[in-house]
Amino acid sequence: MKRLARLMGCMALGFASMNASAQNNSTVRIIVPFAAGGPNDVVARLAAQYIAEPLGKTVIVENKPGATGAIGSQLAADAKPDGGTLLLASSSTMMAPIILKSVRFDPVKDFAPVDLIALDENLLVVNPSVPVKTVQELIDLARSKPGDLNYSTSGQGSSYHLGTELFSSETHIQMTHVPYKGTAPAVFGLIAGEVQVQFQAVSQAKPHIEAGKVRPLGIASGTRHSDYPDLPTIAEAANLPGFEFATWMGLFAPAGTPEDELAKLRAALRTAAQNPDFQARLKDMGMRPVSQDPQAIQARIAQDLQKWGSLVQTKGLQMQ
Repeated sequence: MKRLARLMGCMALGFASMNASAQNNSTVRIIVPFAAGGPNDVVARLAAQYIAEPLGKTVIVENKPGATGAIGSQLAADAKPDGGTLLLASSSTMMAPIILKSVRFDPVKDFAPVDLIALDENLLVVNPSVPVKTVQELIDLARSKPGDLNYSTSGQGSSYHLGTELFSSETHIQMTHVPYKGTAPAVFGLIAGEVQVQFQAVSQAKPHIEAGKVRPLGIASGTRHSDYPDLPTIAEAANLPGFEFATWMGLFAPAGTPEDELAKLRAALRTAAQNPDFQARLKDMGMRPVSQDPQAIQARIAQDLQKWGSLVQTKGLQMQ
């Protein structure tokens, strides 16, 4: 009887282990390294909704904000490479190693790209209380009051931070950086008047522009945006040829994830991207659907690291 009891106990433990394994294998989590409500979070939840069916799995989103996305990114890099954990990465998260000395992950070596999802272009916007209506008027105001204007970003070293510092450097102005823990808090900081200036993603800015809560001055892209055809590019408005920066977002798996698992993930995301409703929802937010092969994505990250790395060194932006 004792032997039978032990045998039954072992069988029970075995079944429990099998059930837990089956449950884990049927779930994919997407880590978003920023607070809920921002563009990264919105894109992650949209992707989760549309890749669940082709994968035949439950897809959940977990927000792990902090340290310019480094905390959530490191969690994803350290996760078991079995296709069960993904990172919703962006141009911001992949720049963390050049801004924070303590970051351990390598954006190129520690992640396997699944695919990009969207490109979110950035508008230069101000709180309506700021007495300017053009990019040049903002530049003139900032020059007359060095350091008096505050600007918000989603965090130290984010693409918004680096992009604003590039704008300040090329226009010879000085503004004070106020970093927030995520894009959504940074936007609300601008609306509340805690800061006066922000480079804000089109997806974030659209509803606030329509509500009169922010005033757009220009767009940081090579061409004008179809939703705002009368709004000039920063390059033309401030006579800064070639000035542009946009936020790309995509899904990445931990390095070492088997190729067959990556192939399944890529196929599921490709199916989602071809869905007209998926495309329409991105475009309604002002985003542009994009896709690149893994090699092109890694090359893009390497180019970004080189471009922004020189700015970080020049401006002394690296932190512990």
